[in-house]
Amino acid sequence: MLNRQRRQELEGSPQAGTNPVRVGCIEYLTARPLWQGLGEHPHLFSLKFAVPSEVSSWLHSGEVDLALVSSIEYGPGYRIVPGVAVTSMGSVASVAAFSSKPLTEAKTVALDTSSRTAAALMRILCSDWFDIEPEFVSMRPNLSAMLQRCDAALLIGDNTLFVDHVGMGLHKYDLCDEWRGLTGLPFVFGFWAGRPDALTPEHLQALRDSSQAGVTALDDIACAHYPENETLAASSGEYLHKNIQYHFDDDCLASLQRFYKSSSKLGIIQQAPTVLFYDS
Repeated sequence: MLNRQRRQELEGSPQAGTNPVRVGCIEYLTARPLWQGLGEHPHLFSLKFAVPSEVSSWLHSGEVDLALVSSIEYGPGYRIVPGVAVTSMGSVASVAAFSSKPLTEAKTVALDTSSRTAAALMRILCSDWFDIEPEFVSMRPNLSAMLQRCDAALLIGDNTLFVDHVGMGLHKYDLCDEWRGLTGLPFVFGFWAGRPDALTPEHLQALRDSSQAGVTALDDIACAHYPENETLAASSGEYLHKNIQYHFDDDCLASLQRFYKSSSKLGIIQQAPTVLFYDS
């Protein structure tokens, strides 16, 4: 998570006489390369930070014009910034289910309330991959409490990276590995989405430039995220290089469409939305 001082520096204040686009940013490490450079454009963007579920609520309520939303939050009336996303081709490490017994035996599953996308993915995998129909219980992200209440627990975000599941005697199921086993596709966790008229070509270029700059500075970003812990910074930098990708290609589009179709089938969303992009 961002410390208070760094958050205040990034959010800053809009320059006088301007109307910058109001932007909701996810404060997790995995999302940071996409917004790292946006603070350098206060005439274009005014930034706010929170966990995925809160950022999405800002977009839906009109509190922001553009948001780095988790995939399940996209719907009619929005456009996606092309070419840029938070994706994983295989093991993602930071989105995982933990259980004391094989997941195929789970009768109850606790779902981290921080992200509806991860919760939807867990429900899809239980239905289509693990072939189980457990009771799902939404809970705050506390692994010990979740596993006291349920047979398995879905946990997301930075803390997931450092769970010693072996030492705790737990099974760990990386949800991206499981999704790839089911579909053969990468998984799309999130992307920039906003109102159709929210962005100009200058905004789109700045968003792409910020992403490109972030991808070339992953080690620096990890150090900035954990400024007082060199061990965490080093392992986090390795994680960003190894487990996360930041592009949106045809396979990602196919995966997103499959995700929406499966979510609709299970009643998680009313219907699969048409994926539309901003004109670049």
